[in-house]
Amino acid sequence: MKGKGRLLIAGLTAAVMLGACGTNNGGTGGNQNQGSVKLTFSWWGNQTRNERTNKVLQMYSSEHPEVSFDGQFSEWKDYWNKLATASAGHNMPDIVQMDMMYYQQYASNGQLLDLTSYIEDGTLKLNDVDKGILESAKINGKTYAVCNGVNAPMLAYNKKIVSDAGVTVKDGMTLDEFVSISKTIKEKTGYRTNIGYYAETLPEYFMRAEDKKFFDGNKMGSDDAKDYEKLFQLEEKGIKEGWHIDPSAFSEVTIGSIDQDMMIYGSNPDRMSWCTFVYSNQLNALEKAAPEGMEFGVMTWPSDNVKKSNYLKPSQFFCVSADCKNPKQAVEVINYLTNSIDCNKVLLAERGVPISKKVSETIAPEMDQANQTAIKYINEVVTPNCSTISPAAPSGATQVYDQLKSLEEQVLYRKISASEAAKLLLDKGNEILESGK
Repeated sequence: MKGKGRLLIAGLTAAVMLGACGTNNGGTGGNQNQGSVKLTFSWWGNQTRNERTNKVLQMYSSEHPEVSFDGQFSEWKDYWNKLATASAGHNMPDIVQMDMMYYQQYASNGQLLDLTSYIEDGTLKLNDVDKGILESAKINGKTYAVCNGVNAPMLAYNKKIVSDAGVTVKDGMTLDEFVSISKTIKEKTGYRTNIGYYAETLPEYFMRAEDKKFFDGNKMGSDDAKDYEKLFQLEEKGIKEGWHIDPSAFSEVTIGSIDQDMMIYGSNPDRMSWCTFVYSNQLNALEKAAPEGMEFGVMTWPSDNVKKSNYLKPSQFFCVSADCKNPKQAVEVINYLTNSIDCNKVLLAERGVPISKKVSETIAPEMDQANQTAIKYINEVVTPNCSTISPAAPSGATQVYDQLKSLEEQVLYRKISASEAAKLLLDKGNEILESGK
């Protein structure tokens, strides 16, 4: 399997701490020449993203010999642990890849540079970017980040398994339909289901269908624990009825790693899933990590009201650390990543559809089938049938998500019931948010 060959790289990069702002401490293979301005640049992702990002950083240094990079790549979970440690010591990288669920936390803590003046003076050119996308990065009227692509929730599935089971999948599938299909697939093929274990935004997706909020400002969005029960109920039901993957299988992989996703990583159907909950920009990496010949289909995440649940999401943001000693040069790099056609011919929408209309239209014919599929999915399936994305998660959200993951694990191991997990999530979540952690 192609994905297994990358485990060594993942293990090595996990050992590298995020470096000091403006220093070069080795990184994970980013371009490191002897330019007079040295910028640390950190990102999470997969090996495809790692290779493409390093290549464009080398391209930038070739065009700007005075700038060198320490490129620092980590898997999802390690990335946030390292960034939290670095930020606590005012030692964040110069350019930081940021997710929406953590964006407000870092901006509110004064750890990100306000980019407004650089946008106004033209250093960062956003003239042909949709205003709605720009608004998604504003906090109290200030812009601390630039979206580096647009994506949407996507359920990827193994076409052969679905065909062998004789079932039909579709966009807009309800939760009951999803459960019924998962049961049939287990009965007919032996493959199980992974209902988004460690997909932090899935509970919010379910709640949006009922006009409920996961967060509401600096508190949990509902006072009724039943509103948080849906994900736990599905996992509880799946374990009890035998169609959900046994939690022991997750101890064998790096949670959140596309290369070790339960749909493509495993030696037998009993430890594998017929589908996976991802975002549209991850389809390319998922296909590259999959065994030769595996064909993917895509559809929306299940919901009892997909129009209310679904949304377009900034795939990630690029930010500049407030501690950066060379902020103008760092912003110029973000401008390059946003507006350079040559750069984006290398990145090819791996982080999402480029926000520059000129760039996305120019590079579209050069994209591979996975990216073409993702763009079609966004334009034809999600955009006409979705709602506005929820506001950025509040400070303290990271700890709430950690609590969610812990409770999911306890439900999967049958240590607590779904209703108990929902109550604990609500109570502990409010405690965390009220403490201002």
